Amino acid sequence: MQSYTIGQAARLLGVSPDTARRWADAGRVATHRDDSGRRLIDGRDLAAFSVEVAQSGTGEDDVSYTSARNAFPGIVTAVKLGDVAAQVEIQAGPHRLVSLLTREAVEELRLEVGMQATARVKSTSVHIDRA
Repeated sequence: MQSYTIGQAARLLGVSPDTARRWADAGRVATHRDDSGRRLIDGRDLAAFSVEVAQSGTGEDDVSYTSARNAFPGIVTAVKLGDVAAQVEIQAGPHRLVSLLTREAVEELRLEVGMQATARVKSTSVHIDRA
């Protein structure tokens, strides 16, 4: 499973690294240390926490969000596989994006909860790029 540094988590959550660090210090999201002593957050824990933050509205109000080139980098929070189709949810800061795509595409991208991905929006379609 992919893990994220405090800085990476902050970017995905749409907050400053100081805010992400304070949340980790307060125990709002679990961290562990790698061999070099850096604090890391497990991808599944970050995915769950990103949904909690978005629902509670506890992000930073002064952060501006942009869809420059219609790209929304975030973290995969749900993957639902059907026989042919699939549904992928991404939390990109305060934005929850849902894409319907083929099961084959999800399997080729090896998408799973907790990994970084970018939702790209063109017209009414959402395309998912693996980070």
